[in-house]
Amino acid sequence: MPVGPGSRPDLCLRPRGVLRGAALTLVFAGVLATAAATGALPRQETASVKREQSAPPRDTVDRTALARAAADAMADGKSGKKAAEEFVSRSGDRWGAVYDRAEFEEFEQALDGSYTGVGISARKAAQGRIEISRVQAGGPAAKAGLRAGDRLVAVDGRDIGALSVSEVVALLRGAGVAGSTVALRVERGGSAWTETLRRARLATEDVTVRRLDDGAVLIKVVAFTKGAGERVRDAVRDAPAGAGVLLDLRGNAGGLVAEAAVAASAFLDGGLVATYDVDGVQRALYAQSGGDTARPVVALVDGGTMSAAELLTGALQDRGRAITVGARTFGKGSVQMPSTLPDGSVAELTVGHYRTPAGHGVDGQGIIPDLIVGDATGKRAEERARTVLSGLGGGS
Repeated sequence: MPVGPGSRPDLCLRPRGVLRGAALTLVFAGVLATAAATGALPRQETASVKREQSAPPRDTVDRTALARAAADAMADGKSGKKAAEEFVSRSGDRWGAVYDRAEFEEFEQALDGSYTGVGISARKAAQGRIEISRVQAGGPAAKAGLRAGDRLVAVDGRDIGALSVSEVVALLRGAGVAGSTVALRVERGGSAWTETLRRARLATEDVTVRRLDDGAVLIKVVAFTKGAGERVRDAVRDAPAGAGVLLDLRGNAGGLVAEAAVAASAFLDGGLVATYDVDGVQRALYAQSGGDTARPVVALVDGGTMSAAELLTGALQDRGRAITVGARTFGKGSVQMPSTLPDGSVAELTVGHYRTPAGHGVDGQGIIPDLIVGDATGKRAEERARTVLSGLGGGS
């Protein structure tokens, strides 16, 4: 998810269509815009990051040439951003993208744990319908009485039947201006009505915790925004003695790699989390010491588990700290960094790739779980994961 204008190597972005569309969970009425996000870089370099020279990264863009192309376009009275977009498109950088200043600022705010929207998450349901999958408590949608399961038919008069979830989220977000309005055509049962909502600045709910009826603890992480890693650690520390942890990373498009490393520290007592390279310089990311290494852990993943979430999954799997259940993850293992262009727009470009502790590349391959479940997104996967956790002694 980009992150940080200029040269801050600090984020893990989501896939390009996401940034412009989805929103760090789909609830963002728009951000992670990856809601895509991709890449993986810690927000700060600490003693837990070591570097050494390695081979140059693959599929990277010449940033100097990109800046020159944008500057030349501006000198000719053309759009520097458009020229940069064309340059990146021709480069073959699958995850490269260019954002204007406002888009990038919104993206960064989302990584900090807030977004502008109406407080709903969306999903594709039967017959391609767009349904509300979650309503954020206290948000505009909740106050208007919208519920999970309500069908969205149109946004501001535009039929959304043929649109992707990311495109719908982009419409919900609009220009990302708090106080602006959006009209939703909603269906529930045999009733239909139009609800006009006023967008607001809302805090994301990227980590939720609940106690299961068998005594285990379910920790659901939908994005690694600022503070998410520490919330996972707190949840593990607060879990009853002997209770297993079901770590649900399904649909997690990524976020800040540093936060994923902190989350890994909840289950590890130091040690390697991942290696990654930036412009040919290899670095290693380590967990903090003092994590709970005895509590049973099962990680749930699916095809929507991406980037920083894959980094965490790979660390727990390779180091024998968790049994992974679900479906092969997305395969987003490349690292992006932001570069500010002459007109103030920001290009997110691939600068390298990361590997799991055992040296496995994730990009384009994903992570295969220990136990594959056909419908990894549904209840059956959670039931299988709970059965495995119980077998490990983590549930009654």
